[in-house]
Amino acid sequence: MKSSHETARKTVQRTALVTGSAARIGAVIAEALHQRGCDVLLHCNSNVVGAEALAAELNSRRPDSALVVSADLSTAAGVKQLVSVCQQRSGRLDLLVNNASRFYPTALGETAEWQWDDLLNSNLKAAYFLSQGLLGHLRMAQGSIVNILDIHASRPMKNHAVYSIAKAGLQMLTLSLARELAPDVRVNGVAPGAILWPEHEGDDAARNAILSRVALQRLGNPEDVASAVVYLGLDAPYVTGQVLAIDGGRSLNM
Repeated sequence: MKSSHETARKTVQRTALVTGSAARIGAVIAEALHQRGCDVLLHCNSNVVGAEALAAELNSRRPDSALVVSADLSTAAGVKQLVSVCQQRSGRLDLLVNNASRFYPTALGETAEWQWDDLLNSNLKAAYFLSQGLLGHLRMAQGSIVNILDIHASRPMKNHAVYSIAKAGLQMLTLSLARELAPDVRVNGVAPGAILWPEHEGDDAARNAILSRVALQRLGNPEDVASAVVYLGLDAPYVTGQVLAIDGGRSLNM
């Protein structure tokens, strides 16, 4: 028998913020949450056109259910801007999905300090301060946070030390916040493996080498990641402090 609290929650319109949701995996996550009935705040940085197109599509299905918010999360000002807009535009926040990320190689001996700051800020610092800034809304809604990590948070990727360090930090952030924010807010992570190849990287030999070490012997789909986010964010009331690898078994052979 469902409690009155659970019944009441089902009648309330849920809202989710997905960072980096203009394209690729972020857009698929936002669409999956919208399909589950959530209103969605679509964050983007420079790809406003892509975010606006997605919002238009979602609003055509359910009027006034999607809103675009643009901010550069690699800067403290951008994070504050996103927090402010979310607080003003949304009366509640049930789910924060920290998906926004920057990814590029940083070979030791060739790494510039700005690259360190850029990768740490966009992948880790922004997630921390967004969680902090939106904590009041999340607590009121008894909501949750889902951080998008990477299987390389626990096993480093060659020539991508700074990115791997940032994702490792995000994994510890997930565990730390799960402990700190319980029982009010659940915090979990999703760690994708080979889902979409990085943009502007077309080395077929490298791709084949990766796929040869994937147990399922194929590339995953963005929908695989979105399904995991929906489960952890909306359908797992007794799950917190967990990181779910969506990698086709890649982490078995790294």
